[in-house]
Amino acid sequence: MENLTGKRPMSTLPRPTPDPTPHIPEVMHTGGIGGHPKGLSNLFFAEMWERFSYYGMRALLMLFMVAPVAMGGLGFEQKHAAQVYGNYTMASYMMCILGGFIADNFIGARRAVLVGGFIITAGHYTLALNSVWSFYTGLILVALGTGLLKPSISTLVGGLYSTKDQRRDAGFSLFYMGINIGAFAAPLVTGWLAQSEEFRAQLIQWGLDPLHAWHWGFGSAGVGMTFGMWVYVRRINWIKHIGDAPSAAHRRPWLKLCFVFLGTALLLTLMILSDTYTWIAYLIYALPPLAVIYFGLFRQDEESRRIAAIFVFFIAAVLFWAVFEQAGSSLTLFADELTRNEIWGKAFPSAWFQSVNSLFVMALAPVFAWLWIKFGTRQPSVPFKFALGLVFLGLSFLLMVPASQFTAAGKVSPWWLIAVYFLQTLGEMCLSPVGLSTMTKLAPERLTGLIMGIWFLATSLGNKLAGDLAGDFSSKDPAALSHFFSIQAMIVGGMTLLLFALVPWVKKLMGPHHHGHEAAHHHG
Repeated sequence: MENLTGKRPMSTLPRPTPDPTPHIPEVMHTGGIGGHPKGLSNLFFAEMWERFSYYGMRALLMLFMVAPVAMGGLGFEQKHAAQVYGNYTMASYMMCILGGFIADNFIGARRAVLVGGFIITAGHYTLALNSVWSFYTGLILVALGTGLLKPSISTLVGGLYSTKDQRRDAGFSLFYMGINIGAFAAPLVTGWLAQSEEFRAQLIQWGLDPLHAWHWGFGSAGVGMTFGMWVYVRRINWIKHIGDAPSAAHRRPWLKLCFVFLGTALLLTLMILSDTYTWIAYLIYALPPLAVIYFGLFRQDEESRRIAAIFVFFIAAVLFWAVFEQAGSSLTLFADELTRNEIWGKAFPSAWFQSVNSLFVMALAPVFAWLWIKFGTRQPSVPFKFALGLVFLGLSFLLMVPASQFTAAGKVSPWWLIAVYFLQTLGEMCLSPVGLSTMTKLAPERLTGLIMGIWFLATSLGNKLAGDLAGDFSSKDPAALSHFFSIQAMIVGGMTLLLFALVPWVKKLMGPHHHGHEAAHHHG
């Protein structure tokens, strides 16, 4: 679901040595849960509620857009709805580049989380209003707020620990558990409010319009966010020693800010225009392979080779998220229209499938952490783990091929989708935690911020591509549907074979950085 865990437990980390940071009393401060800094529980709950609001809203977004107006939805054409969905999720991640830059150079991470959180909250309440303008305004506000909050809250978690602190990995593991608790609970709540017959009956009893059930779902995401911000503000003095704005002596890079702002705005505009002019998308997606060829083959210095490796991982990540993030689009439509949404005779809202991935992450993250420790120095290299992630991803869409064919005879069992999400989570565990960590290791010192931006950009472009691909989803024709999934499985399969073939070359590009000892805790 996120850039998740895969960490070494505390006992496998080196013993702490004195660290020359000026805040040593606060940095080593405990007083929190399990001997962690008190500030961790503040950030844990703030992020849990922020992810609750994000995934709660995301679970309903596609369904609300394609639902007919007579059913309280927007009545969008499916292709248009998929594009809006792709553009929104793309913008949420792309804004992280600008948001991170503003936090680092102007307002500090602590204030960025505060401002971002209030903008997100406003966005969710705007979505709860019943009109098309409030729908678009709400999406824009949530995307802008996420851009400020998301990169900064991880920075704050990192700031609680000195780099040598042996609790650091475990602290991030706890933090990521918060993300997944929020992401797991959200669709259960918002899905029940928006889709269940019981709640609609309750609204009629209260003398309210049952067609507005969608907006109760969106509103509950806002309530969750409000709660998160309340916790954050109440306990903000627990993190007062970290995330400060740069000192007054620090010159503000206004010119650079203009460039970052214009660059982000230009890329966003181009990607949205690519909905109409497809050639723009082809042009942008062709740039990373060209970068690999240029830096990997034509430039001979070590830094260039590492940049080439970064772009290989970038391409794999874009493709991974393009398929994985269809959880909120094509797989949501499959769940809603073609799946028997009942287990052991009990019906449930189709949005509940959105919780399955988080449940698997919580179950599998400790298993993977244990596995990587068990393998120790024999664990697979980074490019091999990436290729393995794509194997599981390709298998998940391959599984959708027979599932699609069986829809000819009527709705299929929910276990098909549960199996798909299980395979995708296995893939995510191999690729996502490893990616962020590897970026920080490979990035040349002076380009770390830029490289972290590039990593967010891979997620952003992957989300956009997921929306574009989902536009071709067809629930009416089983043959077309199985073709839809098999084509994507084949593309992933081709990329996987290519990546496996490139493993020795990519390891060479990475130099001594290709060992698989990652944890997902570094943040740019």
